[in-house]
Amino acid sequence: MLLDTGLHQGAGLHGYTPQRDLRLLPVLSHPAPSIALETLWQVCSSLQRLGYPVVVLDGTAHESAGAPGLLHLLASTAAAAALDAGATSSSLPVVPAALGLQRLAQQEGLAHDALQCLLPLFRAYAAVVLFAPPELAAPLLRGSASVPLVLTGPGAQGMVRGYLQLKHMALHAGVRCAVASIQPPGTPVRAQQTQEALAALQRNAERLLGMQVHTTTVWAARPQDVQRLALQLLENACTIDATMPMMLPAHSLAASSAPLMDRSH
Repeated sequence: MLLDTGLHQGAGLHGYTPQRDLRLLPVLSHPAPSIALETLWQVCSSLQRLGYPVVVLDGTAHESAGAPGLLHLLASTAAAAALDAGATSSSLPVVPAALGLQRLAQQEGLAHDALQCLLPLFRAYAAVVLFAPPELAAPLLRGSASVPLVLTGPGAQGMVRGYLQLKHMALHAGVRCAVASIQPPGTPVRAQQTQEALAALQRNAERLLGMQVHTTTVWAARPQDVQRLALQLLENACTIDATMPMMLPAHSLAASSAPLMDRSH
């Protein structure tokens, strides 16, 4: 099973590895620094250990002459070829992408047509993590089958921020999100309080936005929790195919009421 721990996980996931498609893993960012960002890097590292080369498009970082990124890749096949070499590296490639994503979002046509421009650039990778604020991610994901991941911190403030992100994506992209509440190391174990906060978030999303939101709790100090989140993110990724709209993998095309992320305590 996907969520079983053990070395056999990587082998089990090989059946889900796209041969020609590119998996897109949208993760929403927010201005306030938190343990969530560190957890994202841990998730990416976990995917790489499972044999999935990952590249991160950082929509919070702007490209420049000194820090080339997606904007330059879109304009230069030579730059894209150089990036391909990093797919065999153990390091995690993080590509500044704010301006490039803005350019893609401004293209006429459907959102998936714009994102298909990423396919020839990142063929050497198994997955692209689209890390961007909701304002930038929404036009790119509009109408897609993607399930963006919202990373929240503990406490009411984190839940309020998470709800605002859910609302923005629902209104401006028409997509539902999954929510992971990240519990920093050293914090008291308050599973019941966290679960109650997530349940309140779910109720508000269903009552006010008319959407079902699936949640999970991740303890950042537990490697098994980070790995579980990585597998869930991978399983719920959409794919970019040059000949067809973005769609969920076949094993995820179940009834829309099926949970995308199981709640855990």
